[in-house]
Amino acid sequence: MATKTYIIGNWKMHCSPAEASLLVNRLMKEVTRVSSDTVVVLCPPVVDLTTVRAELRGHDRFKIGVQNIHPMDEGAFTGEVSAAMVKDLVEYAVVGHSDRRHIFHEKDGFIAQKMSASLRNGITPVLCVGETKNEHTSGHSKQVVFDQLDAGTSLLTEEEIHQIIIAYEPVWAIGTGENAEPQDAMKMFAHIREWLTAKYSQAVSESVPLLYGGSVKGANAKIYLDLDDCNGCFVGGASTNYKDFAKIVDAAN
Repeated sequence: MATKTYIIGNWKMHCSPAEASLLVNRLMKEVTRVSSDTVVVLCPPVVDLTTVRAELRGHDRFKIGVQNIHPMDEGAFTGEVSAAMVKDLVEYAVVGHSDRRHIFHEKDGFIAQKMSASLRNGITPVLCVGETKNEHTSGHSKQVVFDQLDAGTSLLTEEEIHQIIIAYEPVWAIGTGENAEPQDAMKMFAHIREWLTAKYSQAVSESVPLLYGGSVKGANAKIYLDLDDCNGCFVGGASTNYKDFAKIVDAAN
């Protein structure tokens, strides 16, 4: 099974460079220890990447991720940022987040291209999957997640699959305070392992880290981290609260 535990903080559209600098310094003081088998990733807005990288120079407690990339390495795409442009700044990239799917209407094929672009540039993609409230209540959660997995990995080789992370984030739980019941998350992790085994192999299924996201806080992180098949947490709002984020990291240590 995957041996690392991942705590990934998605700052979303928060923090100017000055605010990012302050937050990182507070985090470094609050998070005094990260165990050797835990990986803590900060995903600030792209405007903050160089600032955060500079603040972390000489410190190995945190890695850096980017919240979004364009699938092309360069071109006439005003306002976009490619994996090729940030590959010297980050080690991880968030791909297929529900904000991108539902607010910016990103389609499955586009998300698949982003997965490929991340790996092409030596960046580990974190593929986000999850169902809406209506899909959840109508009993379609499993099929929705399977469809997103099928599409998101459609351009990858089996060798590349070993290099990805999958974050299960039920859309209805993101930023709502209504986190999924642990048994529901556990069932979905089992379904995802089942899908990986059926499409690839048992070895692939056991190697891919699975994270839970959706209203994760210091108060509930341990519940998910203790679940079978859970290899970490994908954290939204709590990631910009340095005290709460530190509690989540402590739960993983």
